Amino acid sequence: MGTLGGAGQAAAARRARTLGMEGEHRASQARSSDLPSGGGGAESPGGGAPFAGSSGSSTLLQADVLDLEEDEDDLEVFSKDASLMDMNSFSPMMPTSPLSMINQIKFEDETDLKDLFITVDAPESHVTTIETFITYRIITKTSRGEFDSSEFEVRRRYQDFLWLKGKLEEVHPTLIIPPLPEKFIVKGMVDRFNDDFIETRRKALHKFLNRIADHPTLTFNEDFKIFLTAQAWELSSHKKQGPGLLSRMGQTVRAVASSMRGVKNRPEEFMEMNNFIEIFSQKINLIDKISQRIYKEERDYFDEMKEYGPIHILWSASEEDLVDTLRGVASCIDKCCKATEKRMSGLSEVLLPVVHEYVLYSEMLMGVMKRRDQIQAELDSKVEALTYKKGDTDLLTEEIGKLEDKVECANNALKADWERWKLNMQNDIKSAFTDMAEENIHYYEQCLATWESFLTSQTDLHLEEDSEDKL
Repeated sequence: MGTLGGAGQAAAARRARTLGMEGEHRASQARSSDLPSGGGGAESPGGGAPFAGSSGSSTLLQADVLDLEEDEDDLEVFSKDASLMDMNSFSPMMPTSPLSMINQIKFEDETDLKDLFITVDAPESHVTTIETFITYRIITKTSRGEFDSSEFEVRRRYQDFLWLKGKLEEVHPTLIIPPLPEKFIVKGMVDRFNDDFIETRRKALHKFLNRIADHPTLTFNEDFKIFLTAQAWELSSHKKQGPGLLSRMGQTVRAVASSMRGVKNRPEEFMEMNNFIEIFSQKINLIDKISQRIYKEERDYFDEMKEYGPIHILWSASEEDLVDTLRGVASCIDKCCKATEKRMSGLSEVLLPVVHEYVLYSEMLMGVMKRRDQIQAELDSKVEALTYKKGDTDLLTEEIGKLEDKVECANNALKADWERWKLNMQNDIKSAFTDMAEENIHYYEQCLATWESFLTSQTDLHLEEDSEDKL
């Protein structure tokens, strides 16, 4: 285990250096000291409203923002903006710093260093006198030296995942934390104890943890390690060690005050980033809406088509001369039904989850930008106070120096993580649509071959009957 420990620590050091986010550690120390919070993790990323864009047109996406009015045909609107399917249009035209260039190279090199594997499975229902809830088994296998064992098995409920997400946002306010699935209802599922709902959530929670495990910084978070390894009572005890109610209220008040003041001079690169997020949010929400509509129409089509096979079988009983033909039609319909069901399964398992995950990511990104702005707003307020000598100038000067470091660390962390997220987003969406296109091609080829075979057999049968009549 000693050898593994040295290898794991060396890998950790390499990852920390390659990310170029050394400032995150300094920012964590600043947050744990007596410095003002500047917008801790109490702010929900999904709760932030979109920021107003900068004056002038954005260079992030060349396409016009789509109109999402309810009375407009979504499919027609979507088809008018074909540039959305060009994944290069997602790339913001921002200056690439040497740091971000190094990060991109190192991220690619680190694919072989994976040493943490997580599985979320075996959902289990628990009924108490107070509530009913679901827990999920989490199996972790690792070769890292900082872990006491190479394999762990724990059970966690949804609230535990929420706690982990909140702690990650608190410690890393300007890193892009993977989103969790919604707390209650997912796209028309009414019963949160429905088997389909539980399975959908299990897959999302599995992806959430593995996204964190693959992140070069979040994967080494101490709360993440505790989440994966601690027994239920140990995790409960650890949660109670967090900041008290009054401390959290103070952080919230300072965050609200900073957001009310606003940011006077947001750097241009973050203006462009914010514009990208706004346009991306609108487009991915539209894609999600259209995808859900297509799936619903496919479901209605499938339910209706299932009735035609039995109808043709019944019909053949009353048409003696057409028995074979009608039964052949019923067989073709049955094969097409199975192909349609398979395509629907691909749509619901391949495309819909990816699109909806990035809808949640768009909300998360708005929260990240809001927290970044809160940190800068706190610095701006101190600079303004020093300018008008509102308070102890020596103390203000010291606080400004620390806040400048904090802002720089937050900015560097966001810029490095932004490049990584953008690349992953492009690959995920491109892969989902490519897989779905291949599935559609296979579906139509299969249905076409089914009907061609049937029509050929009918043609041959009629030719034989004509020959016999002539004879």
